[in-house]
Formats: sequence, structure tokens, C-alpha cells
Amino acid sequence: MNQRLPVQGAQGDLLRLVATGEAESRADLARLSGLAASSVSLRVEELIDAGLLAEEGSGTSRGGRRPRLLRLSPGAGVLAVADLGAHHVRLGLLDLSGTPIVVEEQPCEITDGPQRTLDRIADAFDTLLAAHVPGHVPLRGIGTGIPGPVDPATRRVVTPSRMPGWNEFPVAEHLAARYDLPILVENDANLMAAGETRCWPGRKNLMVVKAGTGIGCGVIVNGHLHRGRGAAGDISHVRVRSDSSILCACGHPDCLEAYASGAALMAALTDAGISVTRPADIVTLVNDAVPEATSLVRTAGRRIGEVLTVLVNFFNPDVVAVGGSLSAAEPLLTSIRAAVWERCLPLATRDLEIAPARAGRDAALLGAGTLLLEAALTQP
Repeated sequence: MNQRLPVQGAQGDLLRLVATGEAESRADLARLSGLAASSVSLRVEELIDAGLLAEEGSGTSRGGRRPRLLRLSPGAGVLAVADLGAHHVRLGLLDLSGTPIVVEEQPCEITDGPQRTLDRIADAFDTLLAAHVPGHVPLRGIGTGIPGPVDPATRRVVTPSRMPGWNEFPVAEHLAARYDLPILVENDANLMAAGETRCWPGRKNLMVVKAGTGIGCGVIVNGHLHRGRGAAGDISHVRVRSDSSILCACGHPDCLEAYASGAALMAALTDAGISVTRPADIVTLVNDAVPEATSLVRTAGRRIGEVLTVLVNFFNPDVVAVGGSLSAAEPLLTSIRAAVWERCLPLATRDLEIAPARAGRDAALLGAGTLLLEAALTQP
């Protein structure tokens, strides 16, 4: 059953506060929203009547009687989200709080083109819904991460690398033809950043690097995803210094992606006679102390770190979190740290933490859940 959330405005704000765990009682909602207690109580009753919230148990008293606890109703709905990679797709069904109900990974070649790929994702969603969600619980929204630049205004992919047929394809419109629901289409690194934010309490400014087949970066400013006009955080086509010259897929020479992405490292290893089929194979080679792989990964980390140096000095983040399949190779993170510590201003690095991403493989799915709930509460 597909059904849009029947709330917006102040009601939607209250539902969001409960869904994200910021509020667990009517008193919390009044304090955080600034609404009068009577207005909060009226809207909470409407949300309970709509089957979106439930009230039960007792919380901790703050001087008066113990408050009744609010939570999402089990039947409030689910969100279907996907994290699309070059050779796989990770699929998840989440409740409205962003908690995974089921997560599944399937092989999927992005070079098959947008229509075939998106239809395969939609078919997989329908299968998961039928198997794991009772028929009376509605689907509230669809979200997918794309490993390429996404225009936030049109929700179309714009000049992506290694994605033939995807340029300017109407991803949101294609999915909306099948699901009359709020649709989220977002760059995968942005989704990863939105999901990673949950894991760094008290840290409001983050740069989250995704090092996999390609290279991306999501930027969190004051706790919120910064998209710009769609290219914010795209470090893949920053020019790097090199004694040689390599032409990037974008047509310009010496982009970071042409030297430090998983695709670039796989090509270099193949040229050296070492067979690899995915970035995870590079990590295995590094862990097995294959010198060619270790050297390439160390050099890639240094190049990524040199690009990040400029951004750390400019933005002064609290955290640089490094995720993606290549992040499991320790020399990558070590070399990134060394480059940043060497070249950045002491004030920029004094309290900076450069660390592995914490949200794990489901970071992009968790981020999609957060952003999709926001879309479901605001899209008319």
C-alpha cells in the first residue's frame, strides 16, 4: 500500500522530533517546538488518531507527574531506500525513525543504463515489501543514492563518470511513474554524510569522504547537509600535481579521480599484471602485503590528503570521516592524515579528528532515511 504522510507544517515538525528521537513526551515537544502545551496536545492527539504516534509507559519525572512516552506507531509506515554502486545495489526498508527493518545487497551493473537499473531496484523493493512488511503498513517514500552528481532542483544526474546513458535522465520522474510518493534522488556521498552525522554527537561540521570505485565527499555544515547547487563536496575533479598526465573521464587532465579512485588503482594493478575486479580486492592485496597495491594505496591517500588540506584550512571541520570500500586499507587513512597534518594550519588541525567512518556499510541507507522523512513531510 502506497500512501503519502497526511501531515505537514507544525504537525510534521512534531512527528519529525519524535521520529528522530529528539522528543519523547509532550513536554519535550512543547520545549523544542516553542508551541503552547495546549497546541502540542491537540496536534499529538491528531497524530495518534492518524495512526502515526502511540503514547504509552511513563518517562522520568522532572518535578511533576511522570510524562507518558511518545513513539512512532508500528503501523506509521516504511521507507524504501537504495544505495546504488558501480557493480551492486544495497537495498533497505526503514521505519520512519530510520531504523532498518531489512537490508539486502544484490549485484547490479550501473552500465546497464538507468531504465533497466531503476526498474530492477523497484522490483526488488516490491519483493522486500511483500516479504517483510504487513499489508496494512503503508510505504511512505522512495529514495536512491546515485554515484554521480545530482542536480537538487531537477533530481537528474549531471555528467557522471562511468555511467553511460545516465546524463540528464529523469530519475525521479521514472520512479514517480511507479510510486505516487515523495521521491529522493541524491548523490551517494551526500547520503553517506547524512547517515554518518548520527555517529558524531556534538560534532556539527563534518567532511565525509567516500573512497570506492570513485571518490566523493559529503559536507555537513552546522548539522545539515550542504548541497550547494548540487556539486558541493565534489573533490573527484580537483586537479592534482603529477609528473605524468592522465586524462580523466570528465575530459580534463590530472583529476584526483584519475589517480586515486578505486577504478584508477584497479587499472594500474591490471597494467602491472595483477588481476582485480573490485576495490575490495585492492584491500585484500594490501592486507596480504602485496607491495604494488600498498604503494598505490599509499600514494592515493597522499593525493586525497593534499586535496583535503585546502578544504580543511578553508572549512575548518570538526571531523574528516573516511568511508567507502577503500577505507579499510590502513595505508590510505594513514597517508591522508600525514598530508593534512603536514600542510594544514595548526589552528585548523588542533581539534580535528581524521578517522574511519563509523556508520558502516549502511551509512548511505541511514542518510537516505533521514532525508527522505524530511521530503515526505515537506513535499506536497
